Amino acid sequence: MAHNKDKVGIALKKANSLILKILKMLDDDRYCIDIIQQNLAVIGLLRSANLQLIEGHINNCIKNAATQNDHEKLDAMMSELLDVVKTAQNK
Repeated sequence: MAHNKDKVGIALKKANSLILKILKMLDDDRYCIDIIQQNLAVIGLLRSANLQLIEGHINNCIKNAATQNDHEKLDAMMSELLDVVKTAQNK
């Protein structure tokens, strides 16, 4: 994941910052739509970070297993990846 670690970290830090902002908005009894819009921004950041993590996994872990001809490890990784994608599709 080394190639996109910084991007993932930035997205997660932004999401964390927005969550703190949303909590303050709730405490301040801000308008519901404003809170919802910020919440959607967090969801977008988390989805983006998740996609970057998946890309990193494919481009590093899975490619390494494939080039090493480790079919057992590759099969396990592909199964894990499919499980993650299925979980993401259900959200």
